[in-house]
Amino acid sequence: MIGTRADEDSCVVRRVDADKIEQGRALLLTDDVYSDAADVFSALGDTSRAKIVFSLLQQELCVCDLAAVCDLSESATSQHLRILRGLRIVRVRRSGRMSYYSIDDDHVRVLLGVCLNHLRDARPLEGIA
Repeated sequence: MIGTRADEDSCVVRRVDADKIEQGRALLLTDDVYSDAADVFSALGDTSRAKIVFSLLQQELCVCDLAAVCDLSESATSQHLRILRGLRIVRVRRSGRMSYYSIDDDHVRVLLGVCLNHLRDARPLEGIA
């Protein structure tokens, strides 16, 4: 029966198209690329890190200000920033004894922007303009 919930995720008629399979496999990237992408999404899947990244989309912040904005300890904020730096999501700029964090590049801005727009379109959310 076509269109029922049980059938939506499976083929009603089982027929393999060898050309499409070959084309699909040729278009796949290496497993390392997918692993790296999964790491980025995993990092952004943490609520605290998502708040940190969103805050840094708005402005450059030092660890102590970022911790206060996100309601985290400075130690926890530093640990999250270490992970985000390792994934090249954020970068650090040193000025004397201070360290200021910002988004590493516009790709991160686009990635989070698309995600937030998706959520806004799916359902109205508080705090998303």
